[in-house]
Amino acid sequence: MRFTKMHGAGNDYVYVDAFAHAIHDPAALARRIADRHTGVGGDGLILAAPPDPALPGYEAASARMVMFNIDGSEGAMCGNGIRCVCKLVHDHDLGDRPTASPMVIQTASGARSLAYTLDGRGKVATVTVDMGPPQLAAGDIPVQLDGVGPADHVIDHPLGGGASPQDLVTCVSMGNPHVVLWRDDLAAIDLPRVGPAMESHPAFPDRVNAHFVQKLGEDRVRVLHWERGSGPTQACGTGACAVAVAGALTGRTGRRVAVETPGGELGIDWTERGAVLMTGPAVEVFQGDWPDPA
Repeated sequence: MRFTKMHGAGNDYVYVDAFAHAIHDPAALARRIADRHTGVGGDGLILAAPPDPALPGYEAASARMVMFNIDGSEGAMCGNGIRCVCKLVHDHDLGDRPTASPMVIQTASGARSLAYTLDGRGKVATVTVDMGPPQLAAGDIPVQLDGVGPADHVIDHPLGGGASPQDLVTCVSMGNPHVVLWRDDLAAIDLPRVGPAMESHPAFPDRVNAHFVQKLGEDRVRVLHWERGSGPTQACGTGACAVAVAGALTGRTGRRVAVETPGGELGIDWTERGAVLMTGPAVEVFQGDWPDPA
């Protein structure tokens, strides 16, 4: 089975052309192929699959993204991953649908429109994804806190449940659940300890992606990510979007923010019309052949 290793701002996945390959157990394949010691290595597995007529956006879609974390759990959306799917479909001419910019790609959380730029070789270099509007109602994220109803927004709210009083959280869904916590010094964070505790905190019935953020200015922040099902990652696209939304909601930043991640920088714009636009790189690292059956 042919695979492509790709990354967006260091958030790396193993990508498979599911137009050409039938993947019978993608969860099991994700656990094997994404293992950094015995497999190819990555934050998970992403399939570039034919569009699904049962999902929104079918008529315009060039492909469908199906993603699995390194632990085999399926995710609904990956902002860095979908940029790489756009590049894979365009650069390798997958499927038989138009791949002009903007390209439409289906996901489990809805269809997304992606505008891209090309490098001097005619390959996709950067991609801007229309991530749609954030979901802020607690019941939609989901988050369950004392005194918070399903329609309420969780903005700088005490986490409770034995957490430190300074752990005020802002919760956002970008098609997957995120919690944002602000810190003065990211170097002081023991991410291997606090990341798993936050991911599995009882306030988040579906687990959560946790982001620890340091404000650098009105238009710039620095982030450490702990992703649900993957652990620490070099970047999280949907997480960067959630961070920008949280910054604007709490008055810490404006609506257009540069998000510095361990793997690179993402540009986020929460537009006045409500959609969140994310711009960042899409990079192909190498291709190879995986010997085990899929």
